[in-house]
Amino acid sequence: MAEKRAVETRMSKKRVAILISGRGSNMAALVEAAKAKDYPAEIVLVLSNRADAAGLDHARKAGIATAIVDHRLFGEDRAAFDRALDAQLQAHQIDIVCLAGFMRLLTPAFVERWTGRMLNIHPALLPHFKGLDTHRRALEAGVKQHGATVHFVVPEMDSGPIVAQGAVPVREGDTEDSLAQRVLEVEHRLYPHALRLVAEGRTTFAAASGKEPSR
Repeated sequence: MAEKRAVETRMSKKRVAILISGRGSNMAALVEAAKAKDYPAEIVLVLSNRADAAGLDHARKAGIATAIVDHRLFGEDRAAFDRALDAQLQAHQIDIVCLAGFMRLLTPAFVERWTGRMLNIHPALLPHFKGLDTHRRALEAGVKQHGATVHFVVPEMDSGPIVAQGAVPVREGDTEDSLAQRVLEVEHRLYPHALRLVAEGRTTFAAASGKEPSR
């Protein structure tokens, strides 16, 4: 009976691709979480727009397939770049896409194709501090709490329905680096938790936003 449940769990695992551009620390956290037998998602692909992304080596050592779609080869044609990304995702039969430090803006057409199946992690408590330099801006604003958010991706940057959030206190004497380090620790716990919620169907785009995703 236990063996049957184990087989069913393996068969029902969602196939996940992680998109990175650099070191991939959140990618590593997701890969580590997915090693658990009861985790409902399997990381089957790590894809980067940069051949020198350090996270690719981590993925290869973990036995995960990797792919590179170099954005520079497509010039200003963002749509063509996104089609190449999508081709890789389709080839690997991906169910869920996780953005983890992927430093490219995706076209609305690509985002809409993956609506409800694509997650991003942002180093702030959305809807506050969308965009870049979140830790500096949080310190300048004098907020008492900062943190991280995992959300479904929509065409408007950092604006999708929220899946999960984690907060840290902003301490007297904090610098951008000290605050960023504490937030990163939250990110590494939060993203695996959020992916679990989505992979198990406990959180959906419709439930988080109050409406069905467009297709």
